Amino acid sequence: MLAVMTQKTIALVTGANKGIGYEIAAGLGALGWSVGVGARDEQRRTDAVAKLRAAGADAFGVPLDVTDDESVTAAARLIEERAGRLDALVNNAGVAGGRPEEPATIDLETVRRLVETNVIGVIRVTNAMLPLLRRSAHPRIVNQSSHVGSLTLQTTPGVDLGGISGAYAPTKTYLNAVTVQYAKELSGTGILINNACPGYVATDLNGFSGTQTPEQGAVAAIRLATLPDDGPTGQLFDDNGVVPW
Repeated sequence: MLAVMTQKTIALVTGANKGIGYEIAAGLGALGWSVGVGARDEQRRTDAVAKLRAAGADAFGVPLDVTDDESVTAAARLIEERAGRLDALVNNAGVAGGRPEEPATIDLETVRRLVETNVIGVIRVTNAMLPLLRRSAHPRIVNQSSHVGSLTLQTTPGVDLGGISGAYAPTKTYLNAVTVQYAKELSGTGILINNACPGYVATDLNGFSGTQTPEQGAVAAIRLATLPDDGPTGQLFDDNGVVPW
């Protein structure tokens, strides 16, 4: 198995059992990549892998709870045993806080829960996978951010980002800042790390109120996962290009 797998480009997509994450996995699978479907829910993970395989993708399930150290360690071990390296990590898993999210009245447990998943979870998974990424000839890391994490857009008059968000939006701003620091640390290693803005996509995260499809929302992340070696690093992108921090 290892000899066969090393001939393919290997990716891990967290939160890949549905929505944008599933479409990222499908897009990379359509390129001929072997894609790990990272997800907590066993049945949804199994169903997603089956659907991807039925469409011709080389997909495999990766039990993964980004908030749990043991789960993340086990996921890294699974990829180590299956492929011996990792070429692309897409940190897509994330949660929303629901409404209301006004900072003056928000439940602090909501803030903690979102930070644990949307920020600490990304750090936890990234650090566990870095040894495998360092073995790749063309390693890429993509973090799923959002336009709402841009302080520039949040403070630009006339820009509508959906109202006040005292937890979700700040976690994406935090994630943006963390990505910049990773880019500094990984400079010169060949590992390119960038953040993607999927747009306002109809998923269960927003009660399916978005105006774009999950397939459309996957485009930016797929592009960043497949960057050439001279591609950018430490930046925030949507379908139209660079998004200001």
